Amino acid sequence: MDENRILGEQPISKLLLKFSVPCVIGLLIGALYNIVDQIFIGNSKLGYLGNAATGISFPIICVANAFAWCVGDGAAAYLSICSGRQDSESAHKCVGTGLTSTMIISVVLSVICLIFCEPLMKLFGASSATLQMACDYFRIIALFFPVYLMFNVMNSMIRADGSPAYSMVAMCSGAVLNIILDPICIFLLDWGIKGAAIATAAGQTVSFIICFVYFFKPKSFKLTKKSFRINTAMLRNLIIMGGSTFIIQISLVVMTLLSNVTLYKYGALSVYGSDIPISVYSIQTKVYTVVNNIAVGIALGGQPILGYNYGAGKMDRVKKTYFMILLTTLGAGILFTLIFEIWPEFVIGIFGTQNELYMDFAVKSFRISLSLTFVSCFIKISSIFFQSIGKAVHAMISSVNRDMVCFVTFTLILCSVLEARAAGTGIYGILLAAPLADFIAGAVITVLTIKFFKKLNTTEKQEEKHIAISETRPGTVVTIARQHGSCGKQIGELVARKLNVPFYCKELTAIVAKESGMAKEFISEDYDEPSEVFHQIYLSTNVGRQGIIAQEKVIRKIADAGACVIVGRAANHVLRNYSNLVRVFIYAPEEVRIGNIQKMYGDSYEEARLHMMRSDESRANYYRNTSGNEWQSFDNYDLCLDSSIGKEATAEMIADYIRRRNGEK
Repeated sequence: MDENRILGEQPISKLLLKFSVPCVIGLLIGALYNIVDQIFIGNSKLGYLGNAATGISFPIICVANAFAWCVGDGAAAYLSICSGRQDSESAHKCVGTGLTSTMIISVVLSVICLIFCEPLMKLFGASSATLQMACDYFRIIALFFPVYLMFNVMNSMIRADGSPAYSMVAMCSGAVLNIILDPICIFLLDWGIKGAAIATAAGQTVSFIICFVYFFKPKSFKLTKKSFRINTAMLRNLIIMGGSTFIIQISLVVMTLLSNVTLYKYGALSVYGSDIPISVYSIQTKVYTVVNNIAVGIALGGQPILGYNYGAGKMDRVKKTYFMILLTTLGAGILFTLIFEIWPEFVIGIFGTQNELYMDFAVKSFRISLSLTFVSCFIKISSIFFQSIGKAVHAMISSVNRDMVCFVTFTLILCSVLEARAAGTGIYGILLAAPLADFIAGAVITVLTIKFFKKLNTTEKQEEKHIAISETRPGTVVTIARQHGSCGKQIGELVARKLNVPFYCKELTAIVAKESGMAKEFISEDYDEPSEVFHQIYLSTNVGRQGIIAQEKVIRKIADAGACVIVGRAANHVLRNYSNLVRVFIYAPEEVRIGNIQKMYGDSYEEARLHMMRSDESRANYYRNTSGNEWQSFDNYDLCLDSSIGKEATAEMIADYIRRRNGEK
């Protein structure tokens, strides 16, 4: 509680420094793996052709990461929840399943990439001049996929196990070794592009070994031989929880593949040829990643501050934190934008000075493509801001609109139109697509942000009645799961009155928000976006996981206080180890439920039916993602009742069951 309170009391500038600086440093260290090779390669005799060759393999590495990180980040997410529950049994199965699955995935991907190396390089934009170098580089990288992917997955798990410092040491060690070995392998030993790949592989191997050692003495779980047997139900849950990572990585692949193919096609029709544009764009992407990571690091540092104060109703601190993040990020973004516009030669020169034609395209590319870098930073921090306050749909629009919608659309249209108007100018279409995508996506996010803050300004904080956990007598804890429209909440209230015990439903949300300081959007099972995709993305985020953990702690605290009735929130799963638990599921025929919804909300028949389907889907998604089980599986309950017999009769049956179970008359 004390640690939470500082988020609502200490100066925001001090809090941002405390949380953002480590985030920025960690992300920049991660970016080193992507950028160091290109700096040394560009300054060697390999030149821009070497950089083009390494850039061609980047999207394939992203594909490998997408599959491995999906499992790895899902495992890390589930491990965080297990740690919050103090569920060591599920934790070791989660880790073991994640590691075994990742090893299998990485070996399969490695074999496929080694066998089909040359066709893959051609598919992703290799020319006759870069094909051999691209294959030489990628074969070594692909050979070490098991080491690289296992390192990334283990690193995520180590952070989730509560050891971020150890995680950073592992990452830093590999990055530093890569920097040391690059000049030795490329220049001193004259291994060329193979040397760059070997240096990268060596750094990854060291990071892997450091991570591997950690698993002999983790904090929240203990691995045995049985841990490494793949649990299919667990694996499914990990894939679901890692879904957001997979989507983000595949989006990056689509964008990079489109860029490479477009640069290859239209570059060949221009005076620059295909290799110069691919080389330049590869460097530009890595430089942009550095700027992007600074913006993301600042925003991620503000995430717990935003979440706490939004949940605590301190909207002035929410606004102040947001605008402080915005101003800091825009300041950094404007600074880098000016550098790209005024001194692009300086940035390009870090990666080696090439021929006049190369420099001509590079300068144009940096000045045009990165002209709205500060807007791009605004888009990134807006996505994280909306995620921090539980607005998953807004967050998704912020992150996907720019890259997957605007950039892809403008690239396809502009390249074709320009080439049709003047031969050899189609290549400039992809350069213009980036700032146009920034402008349109930035405008959309600005509208969403203004609307949000207007609503925030016009919504006064309402005084809530004092809601707290009630101490009661020892006895039965009743959990009620219910289909929408089955009157499960009203039946739960009737049961609580008959047993003379406290009742918790919406009250539970208020208690969790009050005790944890988290926004209520992170806590409710009836999440306002029924789409399973958005729901899974939300639940896989850090704030989503923390909401689950906070809620489960309060549910156990309520059960420990004595006899009560709890409706929803997967409480039957959270309290599954309690001996005094009675798990009830309330259902009813569809027509009965639709009729009840019409009476409660005044909906038309179709509106009620849609309302019912969406709500049930939302509850099923929540239950599946938090427990790994199916919500409407009767095996998860002690008593399943059709409430069409009436609310009073159903409540009496539950109360009578509990009395008989307790040996009462």
